[in-house]
Amino acid sequence: MAKKARELSAKGVKVINLSLGEPDFPTPTHIIEAAKKALDEGYTKYTPVAGFLDLRQAISEKFKNDNGLNYNANQIVISTGAKHSIMNVILSLINPGDEVIVPAPFWVSYSEMIKLASGVPVFVKSNVENNYKSSAADFEAAITPKTKMFLFSSPCNPSGSVYTRDELKAIADMFGKYPNIYIVSDEIYEHINFVSSHHSIGQFESVADRVITVNGVAKAFSMTGWRIGYIGAPEFIAKACEKLQGQFTSGTNSIAQRATLAALTGPMEPTKMMADAFLKRRDLVIERIKSIPGVVCNIPEGAFYVFPDFSYFIGKTLKGRTIQSTRDLCYYLLEEAHVSTVSGEAFGNPECIRISYSVNETDLNYAFDRLKEALVVD
Repeated sequence: MAKKARELSAKGVKVINLSLGEPDFPTPTHIIEAAKKALDEGYTKYTPVAGFLDLRQAISEKFKNDNGLNYNANQIVISTGAKHSIMNVILSLINPGDEVIVPAPFWVSYSEMIKLASGVPVFVKSNVENNYKSSAADFEAAITPKTKMFLFSSPCNPSGSVYTRDELKAIADMFGKYPNIYIVSDEIYEHINFVSSHHSIGQFESVADRVITVNGVAKAFSMTGWRIGYIGAPEFIAKACEKLQGQFTSGTNSIAQRATLAALTGPMEPTKMMADAFLKRRDLVIERIKSIPGVVCNIPEGAFYVFPDFSYFIGKTLKGRTIQSTRDLCYYLLEEAHVSTVSGEAFGNPECIRISYSVNETDLNYAFDRLKEALVVD
């Protein structure tokens, strides 16, 4: 899809890219200034594998103040993006044949990371009718003697669904009965939440000693290219991740770490401004989707994606082309409407398409004008 979009753009075609999971806002000025200052102060050498101590202490305070989580600096490892953090955890804990329960839809890399560790992803599927959320009972039904881990995100990429405190407590109480199962909570979209305060599953005593909390600065601070993620984990897991990382990448970028310190200890107004803008865009996109016959969509509660069900169009003919799958539909929409989207196949829900609204409102309206024109059944 990305290759075809670039090819069309090279021919002078205006392509609106609604496939990117990347905020379109600039990194806040105070963070950039901190990076410049770090260069002037000589932060250009190798860094400790787990990260600078003052940044790990700041993350510890962030976890305590924002999430009610008690991780000391020795329980924190800073990595080259949240993806790297998750990969460290999986490689440290998963042995060949171990099963990992993953709610579907899921971020595309989860299943591949598990497979890279010779683990087995076990998917628990939800759909638009239940707001893309599964219950504690659904997850318990997937547990076997081989289950080693539960891996999920809230707010979720791609659905934007957010688990409430009560829902998380029910999940924690259930996993509290299974002391050999670890929980990995991906909270990278924590600050892009439209419904309530963010809640972390690690706050519940029944599972607190088995939760690995993953976060980073890419989404909340528009720092995707800075590549900083981090975990809070039981110390023996943090030490394993540090040891593993020491052989793969060693310490994370020194300048990006100093910028992250400024992000986590500085003003949150730019983050709030971005979240407010995403909410306006979400509402715009929901209204535009409602005007397209056959598309079914819930109202996402966080992140910056919608994940509508497009199954109505499978087997239908659009402008002489019979649509065989949502992947086929995405190619059609790129070629016909010049709008780039992502098939739900990669996220575990092949009846859906992920649409990002991390572009400005003018481009969103233009894109949906084109989509509505293209999605007319012959």
